[in-house]
Amino acid sequence: MLEELGVRPVINAAGTVTVLGGCQVDDEVLDAMREAAKVYVDMNELHAKAGEFIARLTGAEAAYVTNGAAAGLVLSVAACMTMGKTDLMSKLPATDGMKNEVIVQWAHRNMYDYNLELSGARIKEIGHERWTKRTDLEDAINEKTAAVVHFVFDPQEGVLPLNDVIEISHERGVPVIVDAAAELPPKENLMKFVKMKADLVLFSGGKDIGAPNDTGIILGRQDLVQQCMRLGPHSYEKVDSKVRVYIGRPMKSSKEDILGLLAASKRYLQTDHEMRIREWDRKLQYMISELSECKGVNVRRFEPTVGHNRPACIPRVELEFPNSPTSAGKYAEEFKKQDPPIYAYVMNDKLYLNPQCLKDGEERIVVSSLRRLLSSHST
Repeated sequence: MLEELGVRPVINAAGTVTVLGGCQVDDEVLDAMREAAKVYVDMNELHAKAGEFIARLTGAEAAYVTNGAAAGLVLSVAACMTMGKTDLMSKLPATDGMKNEVIVQWAHRNMYDYNLELSGARIKEIGHERWTKRTDLEDAINEKTAAVVHFVFDPQEGVLPLNDVIEISHERGVPVIVDAAAELPPKENLMKFVKMKADLVLFSGGKDIGAPNDTGIILGRQDLVQQCMRLGPHSYEKVDSKVRVYIGRPMKSSKEDILGLLAASKRYLQTDHEMRIREWDRKLQYMISELSECKGVNVRRFEPTVGHNRPACIPRVELEFPNSPTSAGKYAEEFKKQDPPIYAYVMNDKLYLNPQCLKDGEERIVVSSLRRLLSSHST
């Protein structure tokens, strides 16, 4: 079908990014999706049983499958603002007269946090570029505070640690939402934030877990997860003698997606991740060794920190082009014009190659293509 459309598969040296389709889906996951595709089910029952399944896997009180982590963020904030009150749920995204502020640290502001405001919430920013103090959070919480949202960008200096955020917020009766959408691997993170007593924790299913790109998970407190489900796409509740659907109606998870996510989650927790890391390292070392012989480029192993598109446990190849008339961004664009197209990413005028999504042998194609580009720009 891709050939009929004229869409070419690409070599992904960027990582499990949404714009490249997230991740590859294993046959075991596709089998679960095919099973779902051939039957009809009660979607509310499926959601409830799926949540119980994921909760058992992760040790959370409860879980809910969403159509992506961003949808989970909207539903989580909506749940904290309305706390199960039907009259408030039916008003969203109008939030006048209810607790509608969510607190976010300055250093955690990012391109995705506008999703908080889709629920009708208003972002209250605390702290500064280089630090957030305990007193910043203590002073910010008031009668309008619905939740504190903590985006996990580890490692990150100067921010108020999650342990402190949870302690301060809970002392004041305010729930904490943790956005850990891309914080896998390590697989232990699936349990880590719930064990820290965060109230709601969000993960993307379509990144390292290996589920369809439009899936996500909410983990956390039973009562709040239940409110997320009520606000979700399959609720039909009578409000003032009228049947209503809530703010999550456009956020449908299909039966195929739900079973696919369950199969992927089970497989993910059974996977030998140390072997995966060794395989990434093998490809990384090959690219570094081969490209280090090229002129016009500085090559080194890079352990990513804040701002890169995957957690710090996945090393990258960093390429810098000193004294070159061609920028890293230009090389990235020329990469996309290769056959097959190659996608990498650029930060601070450096090109990065992430081995996470490279199939066997694709590291050699990446090296060969970059050598040709370097040669063409040196003549």
